[in-house]
Amino acid sequence: MTFPSRENLAICFGHPAYQVKAAFDSLNTGVKSFEAKSFEEFERRIGEADVIVVSGFWKNHLLQKAPRLKFIQSISAGINQYDLDVLKAGGVRLASAQGVNMNAVSDHAMSLILAMSRRLPEARDNQVRKFWRPMQSDHADREDELAGKTLVIFGIGRIGGRLARLAKAFDMNVIGFRRSNLSDKGHADEVHASAEFHKFLPRADFVVLNCALTDETRNIINEKALSRFKSTAYLINTARGACVDEQALIQALRNGTIKGAALDCTVDEPLPADSPLWSMPNVFITPHTGGETCNYEAGIAKLLETNLNKIWAGEDDLVNKVL
Repeated sequence: MTFPSRENLAICFGHPAYQVKAAFDSLNTGVKSFEAKSFEEFERRIGEADVIVVSGFWKNHLLQKAPRLKFIQSISAGINQYDLDVLKAGGVRLASAQGVNMNAVSDHAMSLILAMSRRLPEARDNQVRKFWRPMQSDHADREDELAGKTLVIFGIGRIGGRLARLAKAFDMNVIGFRRSNLSDKGHADEVHASAEFHKFLPRADFVVLNCALTDETRNIINEKALSRFKSTAYLINTARGACVDEQALIQALRNGTIKGAALDCTVDEPLPADSPLWSMPNVFITPHTGGETCNYEAGIAKLLETNLNKIWAGEDDLVNKVL
């Protein structure tokens, strides 16, 4: 399919909250665009677009309603919602937003590590109660420090690599895991193959998940993995909820198999009101806001502009190319 010229291109921005159209308009590209703030409007108008910029609104059946569609710029780093075979068969190209929120997610992961170490969720709960907690004689009830602790990062790519750099500033030991390029340690002390991840869990004081959701990473934290944690260790999930067997985690938290968990994502989102995770004192939940940042829209707009210019130039190496 021939990609439309700049003058004839139409872009649809589909998101209920992000103001990506305004950020893209500020680049003065001259490209026509429109915005859909609800799924119903997105579904109704997708047929008008040659390019869509979307994340949660995408459903694979929409391709049948989009005869003009040639390129999807995902707003999210994750692409699990896209049927790649269907898109490929339809001649639709796809690029992810991987790296746009690198700083935000690594900042968030570090903040969750600090929150659990310094018992900040408990302090906030005590503030609401107007309760001044007395000094603690039991070491297990005290705040802790990070120097000398071991951080295990599963998925030490751009986000995990920056998290490693932040952790080293706190004098932590960092062990990273990824599928390839094991010789490039970056800021980590050690880097190992993903397949060896479970073997190293007994060394961890904090385990951070920063991976994509794939068949290999689904339930990467399961009952067997949790049994290898120290009883004083914390799980931090800034990846995808389905990377964790949630029922096994709940049981481990109840039994004291691990000390606590900070979760930016859950299997079902929003987290159901009847989930035990809401009321567990050793759990800290943030509503999948790890990637949220005031700079997000500007990053997506610039990524879109770069990829459109590559397509017009006949180049195949899109930034974060998937298809």
